[in-house]
Amino acid sequence: MSYKKRISAILLASALSVGLLAGCGGNSDSGSASGDSVEITNVSYDPTRELYQQYNKAFEQHWKQKTGQSVDIIQSHGGSGKQALEVANGLEADVVTLALEGDVDAVKNAGLIEDGYTSEFDNDSAPYTSTIVFLVRKGNPKNIHDWNDLLRDDVGVITPNPKTSGGARWNYLAAWYYFEKQGQTEEQIEQSIKKLYQNVLVLDSGARGATTSFVENQQGDVLIAWENEAFLSLEEYPDDYEVVIPSASILCQPTVAVVDEVVDDRRTRDVATEYLNYLYSDEAQRIEAKNFYRPSNQDILKEYTSQNGSNTITQIPEDGKWIVTNNLDLTNISHFGGWTKAAEKHFADGAIFDQIYEK
Repeated sequence: MSYKKRISAILLASALSVGLLAGCGGNSDSGSASGDSVEITNVSYDPTRELYQQYNKAFEQHWKQKTGQSVDIIQSHGGSGKQALEVANGLEADVVTLALEGDVDAVKNAGLIEDGYTSEFDNDSAPYTSTIVFLVRKGNPKNIHDWNDLLRDDVGVITPNPKTSGGARWNYLAAWYYFEKQGQTEEQIEQSIKKLYQNVLVLDSGARGATTSFVENQQGDVLIAWENEAFLSLEEYPDDYEVVIPSASILCQPTVAVVDEVVDDRRTRDVATEYLNYLYSDEAQRIEAKNFYRPSNQDILKEYTSQNGSNTITQIPEDGKWIVTNNLDLTNISHFGGWTKAAEKHFADGAIFDQIYEK
């Protein structure tokens, strides 16, 4: 997608968000599942714009064939933490497809989602996964290969703000895990993370904004990115960038949920539930893979897994096998005690991130 198209998508999503906020609390019947058509809203995070543009078209056809009813899907995108706060504060969402379970918890804690939502769909309600990688400029002029390289004085880093971006929290935890694997004490890890953020030139509110800072505004030497953001940039600018897979990272599980309070009010539970359930279909899993997300279906995952041993990707493989698993130590959120504990320790007001970033 070109830069102009990306900006248009961002402006459209922003306009939709404003319109949705303006309508909060009304008694509109537009979401009612009765009649020839139904409307639902998916509040998602920054890097899923391209994915849901394609998926929504597929789902519209699926729902029409299944029920004979037309469905219109409104999208809203932004930093995952900010999006969760918007929904908690009244932005009507039939479904949320956010960057992490902790952000969905914020909606649950506002009384809008029932307990047990992670068991409603397969794989802890994560139909696709991702991980954290580096995007560097062509030829990798700063010779950046792993997390320790981001601590050098000559390296400018771009990453979003963990206070507003779910992807940024994954970035932070992936870095923490790497330094922990190096045998550092917790105090030493904090110093390493502090040094990393001292090298951050721009702390954007969301992952797409960070990509724009690095790719379009040419800031920094390395972007810490969602895997899909890095590969989309490589696909769009094959002569300008390379993707580097670090030796250690984290399995990112973007979480989906039906917003119970909203669908019961709008009578859209059936279509909202099917909207999320269809993300696990073979058709949707391949759409996800083609947008550089890792399918949860292991057979389809294998279709896109590379046997190439290199951890530097200079171009999108012609065979479509872009997923690199070689020489990658991949932890998950359970290593940090789950999202509740991780958020309390690292990202709550006054927690470790605030302490190291303010010093």
